[in-house]
This record gives sequence, C-alpha cells and structure tokens, in this order.
Amino acid sequence: MKKIKYYYNTQTLRYEKLVTPLRVKLLRVFGFISAALVSSALIIWVYNSFFPRAIDKETQLKYEVIKDNYTTLAAKTKTLQQQMAELEKRDNDVYRSIFEANPLSDSARTKAIEKSKEIAKVNSLSENELGSEIAKTLDNIRKRVVYQFQSYDAIEKLIKNQEAKLASIPAIQPVSNKQLNRIASGFGMRIHPIYGIAKMHPGLDFTAPQGTPIYATGDGIVTAAGSGTGTGNYVLINHGYGYETKYLHMVRIKATAGKPVKRGEVIGWVGSTGASTGPHCHYEVHINGSPVDPVYFFFNDLNAEQYDRVLKIAATGSAKSFD
Repeated sequence: MKKIKYYYNTQTLRYEKLVTPLRVKLLRVFGFISAALVSSALIIWVYNSFFPRAIDKETQLKYEVIKDNYTTLAAKTKTLQQQMAELEKRDNDVYRSIFEANPLSDSARTKAIEKSKEIAKVNSLSENELGSEIAKTLDNIRKRVVYQFQSYDAIEKLIKNQEAKLASIPAIQPVSNKQLNRIASGFGMRIHPIYGIAKMHPGLDFTAPQGTPIYATGDGIVTAAGSGTGTGNYVLINHGYGYETKYLHMVRIKATAGKPVKRGEVIGWVGSTGASTGPHCHYEVHINGSPVDPVYFFFNDLNAEQYDRVLKIAATGSAKSFD
C-alpha cells in the first residue's frame, strides 16, 4: 500500500497532502541515472586499470613475443646486411678490380641500418608496424641479394670475356724456334737491305727454310690473305681487343680471309716473296693500329731465361735484315 506523505502548512495552520511536482521527479530520475553512469564508468576504469582481462593479458603477451621476435629478426637481418656489405666490398675491391671493371656505386645499394636506431624504433612500433618494418627490411635485403647476383652474373661474363681475351692476345712465336736462333732482325730503325736507306722495321724477321710452317699467334679472324708488291704473300689477323698481327713473305698461304683461326694453327709457309732477300717470316704486332715490338708477346712460348735471351737477340739482331 502506497504511503501518503503530509506536511504542516504554516499559512493554513493545518496538515496538507505532499504532492511532488513532475519537474522534480524528472530531475531526480535524471540525477540518479547520471550518478549510475558515472559510477559505472569509474568502476570499469578502475577494473581495467588494475584488473586486466585475460584476453588483454594474452594480447599483451603476444605483443611482447612479437617484439622479442622482431628484435631477433632485426639482429639476424643486421648480420645479413653486414655480410652483404662485405660481399659488395669484395665485389668492388677484388673481383671488378681484377677484370678492370668499374665498381658499383653506393647509390645502387642500400646501406645497413644502425642497431641503436633499430632498438628505438622497435619500442615505438605497434604490432602492425612491427610486421611492416620486418617486411620492409627483408624486402630491402632481397633486393640487394638480387642486385648482387646480377653483379656476379656480370663478373662471370667478364671472366669469360677475359678467357677469350687471353686466348686472343698474340702469345707465341710465329715459327718454331726452340733453339732461339731464328730471330734475324729486331724491331726499330735499321738500314733497309734492298733500298739502302734508314727505315723503320715495324716487326721481327724469323729466318727459316722455305716451307717452314707459320702459326697464328692468337685466336682471331683472318681479315686479309693475299699478295702485295713489297709484302709478298701475306696474312693479316684481327684478334680483337685492339690486337692485330701481320705475317709477310710467305711462299704459300693456307688461311682464308673471313675465316676464324686458333692460336697455333698453320696459316701459311715461310718463303721469300715480295721485297725480301731470303726465306723468312716478317712478323708484326699492332695494338690499336700502332706497331709494337713483338718480342714482348712470346710469354706462352718461353721461360724467364729463354725470354731474357730472346730480348738480347732481338736487340742485337737489327744489323742482319731480310726486308
């Protein structure tokens, strides 16, 4: 049964029924609800702050594990970056220097990130950012590895090119000269045996019986094989890399213009055709169009003692000339 409240009215001097206005009732309800909401929020805040939920603990633990894993991965990637840096340095300082190739610029590669900066970065990253940074770092290393493989592919081509170059450079004597007694006229100025005037002798004369085989001194392409007034029967070989050799005064030619030849392959036979005073092979070596002393290109044929002897023979052999 609802209780009825009364109050004493001092003006009428009697008890009257207490009636609460609707406005007051609404204010009381609003105040109660507000107090309840504030109290609930405060209780929830206190609970979450001092009594975390199991799922929050699990999430925090996972995050800590991720941070630890990232730190481990960062250390490993740092090691990989250091190893890559060593490979890049070896690439520039050793491999490319050997084959006379330009080193790769630092701008073409990504430098390693300092460890102290990495640690500071980890502490400030969220879970998603940690994963993103790991992906970026690994992608960076992947790109450097790909770039380094491309560099090594280029070095491999340089090696093959160097092998071809070594095979092409003139490196043997054009006629068999085991006794080292066939060099008759050296490189340089001397009196021409036919014209009787001082003239540059741009090669070496190898005296030998007519019909002695003449060999290509390096791999190359025969660019000319024919006969001239002064040269007699001759062969011209382009070895590439700026090297060219000439073989003059042959009795007969075997090589064919436009055909490749290998070092040691017979290209003709010694004779005395053209402006010649006796059977011999006049041999020239040209580098980028200029004649050089062929005596410096017998390193595949001679040991150190023999080479020293040939140098002395070539230096004193200019007096005896055949062309």
